[in-house]
Amino acid sequence: MNPYVLIVEDEPGIAEMLRYNLEAAGLEAGLAVDGDEALVSIAERLPDLVLLDWMLPGTSGIEVCRQLRRKRETRNVPVIMLTARGEEADRVRGLDSGADDYVTKPFSPTELVARVRAVMRRARPATDAEHLSFSDVVMDLTTHRVQRAGRSLHLGPTEFRLLRHLMEHPGRVYSREQLLDAVWGRDVYVESRTVDVHIRRLRKALNEGGSPDIIRTVRSAGYALDESLADKLDSSS
Repeated sequence: MNPYVLIVEDEPGIAEMLRYNLEAAGLEAGLAVDGDEALVSIAERLPDLVLLDWMLPGTSGIEVCRQLRRKRETRNVPVIMLTARGEEADRVRGLDSGADDYVTKPFSPTELVARVRAVMRRARPATDAEHLSFSDVVMDLTTHRVQRAGRSLHLGPTEFRLLRHLMEHPGRVYSREQLLDAVWGRDVYVESRTVDVHIRRLRKALNEGGSPDIIRTVRSAGYALDESLADKLDSSS
């Protein structure tokens, strides 16, 4: 799964240039033309990073960034602010709103892609490392092996990808449709109930031996890794 970057830019030429260069670098790119559309898009699919223009029609880039930082689900999403404002006071204001980096127009597409990768590495060090961990579950991304409390788990490829996605975003609730997009791919048609089948298989493997269930089912919403249970397990160990 390639990292997903949401471009929020109202100038079509710049937006297309950004999308072309990001996709050429192996990243997936989406577009939003204003702040309101960006907030709706982010609610539907959480990006790995947001490229956010300061001057947008309607809700400004600064306000979009502030709203992202207020919500638990989006507070850790990396944001790079794009703007023609180059004064120090403007840069400070952009960073104070919660942006992780600040790029002044005009910019080099090659440098911007490098900054995108650098910010994502800083924001998600666990996914750039060889292991992911959540509570007593450890996932080795190199060997595709998973252990819980030192016990090896036998997971199918889909269950592995499903668990990896949940471990990369602990605590966040994902609907069946969001999990289908992230794990199976947006271009693959699969019944949404298929997610339930694989969640059951994943639960069975994780809970073997009487281990507590760390996957939380949220009625009419979806699934998440239960951070509150993880905290209890960590404090008791």
